[in-house]
Amino acid sequence: MNFEQNPPRVEAATRMILDRFNEALNRHDSKALAPLLTDDTVFENTSPPPDGERIVGKTAVLAFWRDWFARNPDARFEAEEVIVSGDRAVVRWVYRKERKGQPWHLRGVDVFTVRDGKVAAKLAYVKG
Repeated sequence: MNFEQNPPRVEAATRMILDRFNEALNRHDSKALAPLLTDDTVFENTSPPPDGERIVGKTAVLAFWRDWFARNPDARFEAEEVIVSGDRAVVRWVYRKERKGQPWHLRGVDVFTVRDGKVAAKLAYVKG
């Protein structure tokens, strides 16, 4: 779809994909994530410092999330703000879980690229 011809429609589609992605992520549902990712999707994790790990390809990204879900069963991402421009978006979020029996959180942003109705890139950054 040509963004110049119909920007509100492209932005609505981008937002819908992000909402589905975040819902699946918070359900810890890798099967629901799979159809939302391009085959060549890129995920840049926030760790290890300073640049984070870069994971490329749907199979590798889904393996990362399955492992992450197993290690973080109570984790949730809450979107504080979503800014969409065409097929790109920035999501400002709070990541919440328990750590050592106490509530814990971390703030950050994700920079998304959506292509053909799927997430082509999710680049994650954190505060601090």
